[in-house]
Amino acid sequence: MEAFIYDAVRTPRGRGKADGSLHEITPIQLATQMLQAVRDRTEIDTADVDDVILGCVSPVGEQGADIARVAVLNADYAQTVPGVQINRFCASGLEAVNMAAAKVYSGEAGLAIGGGVESMSRVPMASDGGAWAMDPAVAYKTYFAPQGIGADVIATKFGISRDDVDAYAVESQRRAKAAWDEKRFAKSIVPVKDVIGSVVLDHDEHMRPDATMQSLASLKPSFAALGEEMPGFDAIALLRYPELEKVNHVHHAGNSSGIVDGAAAVLVGNREMGEKYGLKPRARIKAMASIGSEPLIMLTGPEFVAGKLLNRAGMSKADIDLWELNEAFASVVLRYMQAMDLDHGQINVNGGAIAMGHPLGATGAMVLGTALDELERTGKGTALINLCVGAGMGTGIIIERV
Repeated sequence: MEAFIYDAVRTPRGRGKADGSLHEITPIQLATQMLQAVRDRTEIDTADVDDVILGCVSPVGEQGADIARVAVLNADYAQTVPGVQINRFCASGLEAVNMAAAKVYSGEAGLAIGGGVESMSRVPMASDGGAWAMDPAVAYKTYFAPQGIGADVIATKFGISRDDVDAYAVESQRRAKAAWDEKRFAKSIVPVKDVIGSVVLDHDEHMRPDATMQSLASLKPSFAALGEEMPGFDAIALLRYPELEKVNHVHHAGNSSGIVDGAAAVLVGNREMGEKYGLKPRARIKAMASIGSEPLIMLTGPEFVAGKLLNRAGMSKADIDLWELNEAFASVVLRYMQAMDLDHGQINVNGGAIAMGHPLGATGAMVLGTALDELERTGKGTALINLCVGAGMGTGIIIERV
């Protein structure tokens, strides 16, 4: 059994604040419009969709009550189509696609949709709480510290400087602007509309293409106070990594992923369903995997899941033409490039979340679509896409252009 990607869509990313263009658009509207776009672009009979799986990292309030099933109903899909919400933190959107593909591989589904949604302006990050951070017994056992502290520990442990992370961020902004200028995202972007059908956003609005090394140098580290003062997370980090003399705080708003709103959806199916609707497969899914990693720094999982993926697919690093890794923090990608011995020209060639933002539950499906579009644009063959994940995990996929 094979699993193919037939379509991939995403919203533009809206600035995740009350003045952001998508703030007045509810998360259910975002998810609904993506499901409608998949249906309308492919002209499938939705009764043939065996499941809809959506990632959502804060599934409370407007994002609660199984947003996937509610979006299915709101998008006027056949009522026989089930829906399920999942949460693997920042990789939720990609995990949703992997689960959809697994259903196709197993024969459980002929067509399935994976994707995600997050309205960070309406449902703030960490609204759902959880024992990992809130229960002292659990937090102590896992050396809990916020992700920003983990990113700074990665920079310290692996010799990544403030200049390194700022230079990476400036390049991410440059690449994202070039990609928009050259309309590289046009195939996947679905403008978001309001209830009367007027377009409210048709571009990623978090970008800061005028960022320079000088402008970023003026920003103070965002996590120094958390680490050095109350509650003093640096002390916890140094208990876990006693070989370090201190934590070098290098991350700030300009070299970390942006808080934004958005949604995405990916249609996965078997060959028979594609033939039924006259759809040409855009890519074949070669391998999928998730893995656990050390939970304090928590963001080094991608290098380990990349190895797992390559082994599972019977491939080597040389077989991969294009690499995508979510830019949660600049040190995450720089460490990945160290560990995998990658040139910057091979990875995140159209920028990433530092420039365009990271709508938590949707990002994984978004970066998969970005890689797919880039394979088609350049005529390259294979892409490895992965994401770092809270609590120490990594999730990835290898796709092959058909």
